[in-house]
Amino acid sequence: MRVGFIGIGNMGWSMARNVLRGGFQLTIYDADPGRSAKFGAEHRCSVASRLADLSGMDFIVTMLPTGRDVANVYLGEGGPAHRSPEGEGGLAKHLGAPTIAIDMSSSDPTGTRELGQALVSRGVRLLDAPVSGGVPRAEAGTLAIMIGGDDAQAIERAKPLLASMGNKLFEIGTLGSGHAMKALNNYVASAGFVAAVEALSIGRRFGIDPARMLEVINQSTGRNFNTESTMKENVIDAKYATGFALGLMTKDVGIAAALARAMKVDAPVAQLVSERWVQARDSLGAARDFTEAVLAWDPPTAK
Repeated sequence: MRVGFIGIGNMGWSMARNVLRGGFQLTIYDADPGRSAKFGAEHRCSVASRLADLSGMDFIVTMLPTGRDVANVYLGEGGPAHRSPEGEGGLAKHLGAPTIAIDMSSSDPTGTRELGQALVSRGVRLLDAPVSGGVPRAEAGTLAIMIGGDDAQAIERAKPLLASMGNKLFEIGTLGSGHAMKALNNYVASAGFVAAVEALSIGRRFGIDPARMLEVINQSTGRNFNTESTMKENVIDAKYATGFALGLMTKDVGIAAALARAMKVDAPVAQLVSERWVQARDSLGAARDFTEAVLAWDPPTAK
């Protein structure tokens, strides 16, 4: 099976490598030709110099920063990012009915449905399959993958490919459901991070050692992924090295908050958490590690 993989970033690098290890015939493309060349030389796979080189693929996988980037790849809209150097426009016009497109980015679910409608007119079936687990699980091939799609046959065909990158495959619902689930998951995770940071800040100012607080929380009902896996090393010890950017976390939480508004759900916590992340991103910059948000909210929390 021939797979075109677009986006060789922090996550995409390991995911594409695992696709290759899974026995698929891989061709990669990235907006940074140097990065593409490095990956191709290291892993001995084909490198596309332009989007048109990906025509005829059985699958196209996108792992890009935003849904706008994904739409730009397929439709040639939204600016120059990820457009081929020849400027031939979108990839969609080079594809046909055999191709299944899989967007594994964290994209807006409404935009995903709009893109799906645009692609189906060209015979291309779109699935959304965002991931959770971060860089370590991308490297290990143990990502959790949330699948949305309107074509059951396309989902079944895609499962072996997805299984090369993740060991937990969840069918969520119709097209866009995977992206909605990813945003909502990251909202819950980010809300837990905000709550943990605030609790440590309050306790520290009262005179309680933050490390001791985490020890207690992790043996009590307040424990969560952040208190167990993120806070000690990345916040208290100030390493700030999860590999997940502050701008991406802000984007995902914003998608969840916008989805709540679109669904007419009263979700004040989602709106407040979203505003909190926007504040940190605007203060520090989108490229910083998401755990560095603490530096915008309460700098003395970190050592």
